[in-house]
Amino acid sequence: MKAKIKEITPQELAGIIRRHPRVVALTGAGISVESGIPSFRGAGGLWDRFDPMEYAHIQSFRRDPAKVWQLLQELDATIARARPNPAHYALAALEARGFLTGIITQNVDNLHQAAGSKRVVEYHGNALHFVCDTCRGRHPRETLDFSATPLYCLCGGLIRPDVVFFGEAIPPAAQAEAEELAQHCDLMIVIGTSGEVAPASYIPHIAKEWRAVIAESNLEPTRLTSSLTDHFLKGSAGKLLPQVIEYL
Repeated sequence: MKAKIKEITPQELAGIIRRHPRVVALTGAGISVESGIPSFRGAGGLWDRFDPMEYAHIQSFRRDPAKVWQLLQELDATIARARPNPAHYALAALEARGFLTGIITQNVDNLHQAAGSKRVVEYHGNALHFVCDTCRGRHPRETLDFSATPLYCLCGGLIRPDVVFFGEAIPPAAQAEAEELAQHCDLMIVIGTSGEVAPASYIPHIAKEWRAVIAESNLEPTRLTSSLTDHFLKGSAGKLLPQVIEYL
């Protein structure tokens, strides 16, 4: 049986980071809640109002794009007005100071890049980037008229956010880079994710198999906490991660 998890302070996490030269962060929806983006699965999240199989499956999009765009327009408006919070800036500072090798994010909100992070593996894509579902041609967001959806490419294909819909595989390049980071890190900091959504949920397990230490930062314990986590930092990432930077 796994030993009782040890809760740590920001100062202790700073010490753990100093002792591990290759640190990788895995982030989920929880890190962006403080930026005004509700978790999909939490109370008040999009899945409370939109059945994901009905509105977020790739076959639903191709069958009835006008219906799916009800969800996509709301998602776009939410993400477009969001701004990075102190947790995003703290991770960018960790990278800039040489402590952080890279970030694997399950989020599609572009907030890590907006905060200044350079190496970000977008495991589920980026909702501010748009592509043709048929020819994969890129369409800058500012050129699109969201008052006239569905949107169509010159080739006749449907334009969509460049994200992973249900029913689609993780982009091979993102999968490969995420696995490479997980296999070669000494410490993985898991932030704002419950570790329950596959295949992203396997990433901390890959790191652990390669003997990495797992530190978790979440508001409450998760499934990972009792099974995989070595150190648990309880509380708001937006408040605690900047403190970690101060101690470093």
